[in-house]
Amino acid sequence: MQNMIRKNVRKRFTVKEKRDVGHLISGFLDMFLKVQLSWNVIIPPEALDAKGLMLQRAIIIRLLDDISLRKATRDLGYILAVTTLDSIGEGKVRQQTGEVVFPVVFTCLTFKIFKGEILEGVVHRVLKHGVFLRCGPIENLYLSNQKMPGYDYVPGESPYFKNKTLKIGKDAVVRASVIGTKWIEADREYQALVGLEGDFLGPLSD
Repeated sequence: MQNMIRKNVRKRFTVKEKRDVGHLISGFLDMFLKVQLSWNVIIPPEALDAKGLMLQRAIIIRLLDDISLRKATRDLGYILAVTTLDSIGEGKVRQQTGEVVFPVVFTCLTFKIFKGEILEGVVHRVLKHGVFLRCGPIENLYLSNQKMPGYDYVPGESPYFKNKTLKIGKDAVVRASVIGTKWIEADREYQALVGLEGDFLGPLSD
């Protein structure tokens, strides 16, 4: 990997920031982190004719491309967006290729879930022994039937789980607690186990 991530600043949102963006991410801001990172951006020789703002634009485009390929990291979770480009250092030429390496510092928004946190996910797959939910960039949140007390599996073309009054089927929005997480290096993604054992947990609509 040509670029190395170095974590400089990692913090939760302030009360004011939560108020300012609360309508966007609805009470789950503890999963969103503001992080400042150092990154080496490599610009090919053919792009070096650009000057000033055009060179800065080329650096930003390459940075965004690099981040989209990186997708996520074990420590930071999923890199969602670059919010500010804080600095661009002096470029260093690679003699063999003519490429120029620019050290940059930028602030970004990341998404990472932690054990014990409460989240809301959308069911996208129903199996006999549980369901898979999607929450933001995370596709594989598994809710086992053993972690949804009082619910029984109902088979059919559109299977679902049901208790006395509520139903959990495909496209249902479910509030659950994170039991544990696992980083999958090969896929560069997180998987998690979630459960409904606690107050105010379960489907938000039947």
